[in-house]
Amino acid sequence: MTEHTETPAVGMGGIRDVVSVRLPAASAYLSVLRTATAGLAARLDFTLDEIEDLRIAVDEACAMLLTQAVPGTDLIAEFELTGQLMQVRVEVSTVGSSAPKRDDFAWMVLTALADDVDAVTDSPDRMAIVLRKRRGAARPA
Repeated sequence: MTEHTETPAVGMGGIRDVVSVRLPAASAYLSVLRTATAGLAARLDFTLDEIEDLRIAVDEACAMLLTQAVPGTDLIAEFELTGQLMQVRVEVSTVGSSAPKRDDFAWMVLTALADDVDAVTDSPDRMAIVLRKRRGAARPA
């Protein structure tokens, strides 16, 4: 596992940190990512409920991606922390896969736990899911 943290940049939104984690694309390593998610969310002073929502959402996104991942490749997670917002992008190498189904239970879980969710397939051999969560954002009723 490797971790890379960019030097914080100061802009209009305040401090911006980017943390990248690369680990084998296997479910055995997801606990590491859940722990990293919780630690980074705590750094932004997310509530315990918001932290747990993010942990579950990241876990669910990774589970969706791992079914499409090429065996023996890496899962890359990039956490961007800006003010009250955390954006998480998880990405894997794939072979001719399509975007996740937006009408299945896993996608409904993601959209319920995060403020914004998107699937990104920039190339035919890569798939990513991007989650955004803002601290203190009200959940839909």
